[in-house]
Amino acid sequence: MAFPIHFLRRGIRIIGLVLFYYTFSIGITFYNKWLMKGFHYPLFMTLVHLAIIFCLSALTRQAMQWWTGKPRIVLKWKDYIKKVAPIAIATALDIGLSNWSFLFITISLYTMTKSSAVLFILFFSLLFKLEEPNPFLVLVVLLISSGLFMFTFKSIQFNMEGFVMVLMASFIGGIRWTLTQVLVQKAELGLQNPIDAMYHLQPLMFLGLFPLFLFNEGLSLSTSEKLFRVTEFSPLLYSLFTLSIGGALAFGLGFSEFLLVSRTSSLTLSISGIFKEVCTLLLAASVMGDKMNPLNWLGFIVCLSGISLHVGLKAYYSKDKAPSFRQLNPKSPELELPLLQQSLGKNGDSSADEYDEDEEITLH
Repeated sequence: MAFPIHFLRRGIRIIGLVLFYYTFSIGITFYNKWLMKGFHYPLFMTLVHLAIIFCLSALTRQAMQWWTGKPRIVLKWKDYIKKVAPIAIATALDIGLSNWSFLFITISLYTMTKSSAVLFILFFSLLFKLEEPNPFLVLVVLLISSGLFMFTFKSIQFNMEGFVMVLMASFIGGIRWTLTQVLVQKAELGLQNPIDAMYHLQPLMFLGLFPLFLFNEGLSLSTSEKLFRVTEFSPLLYSLFTLSIGGALAFGLGFSEFLLVSRTSSLTLSISGIFKEVCTLLLAASVMGDKMNPLNWLGFIVCLSGISLHVGLKAYYSKDKAPSFRQLNPKSPELELPLLQQSLGKNGDSSADEYDEDEEITLH
């Protein structure tokens, strides 16, 4: 009877981690769209989120250091500027443009267009020789691109300006995740734990996005009654509170992704991401009133098929390869967080066997 209980317990844990990831991932998408309806300063919102993530990361690092008794990694300035800065700039532009697009487009169009990031990740992975050429990749590209075309063709709520912004964000996202893969593969830098990665990325992301904010929103925000020209104190508190929610969601998203990958596998994260797109579109149609015609839904299914094929190919070909990423073992010091600490007795020791150490961690 211990055998089915073991798998039942594992299944419940995986479902719980996936739902925890969905809460932050889907939540921040709808939060951004909701906030942009009354607060038309997406770049300033992103800067506030970056500052909050940095503060929460710093506090978490202190808690981890106190809990483990081991000092956290601090990069040298040379490595910080040379190896982290390009990723930080690309990440800032990716997130900034994505948030900016919510002023113009619906959640459904954003979700579909953002899925094209897989194409750009494939392109830059091949360019940097992180991915081996494969004839099936042509089919993946055709499915995703044709699905995106069908989704946007004669779309009822299509907006070119917002569509181009998300497409640019997806392109930059391809650069971002490819550079991130190169960075994380260099284990000597010690940034495998995303708490440490977020801590090091946020300051450079803030500095990289700040000039664009000054150029586009600086003057209008300084004369806005939302923040600097408030006549009453309560609207200011409300604005700061709503902005802080997004920062907490963004930090929780990174943390929940880390939990899901470290406690299950990267394949679980990828498959969860596919179903997350379905949930997001269904919620957008029912809650936000996004309108989609049959051709749009067909395009969504075709695009989803391409992404699913890509995930399946990655899982199949990674079986016969050594991992390009360092898969963290559940008992690794990297996971010694107060929230992750478990009493690993006789029952808990077997959990280490549940993970495939030869599995490649892919970023989507």
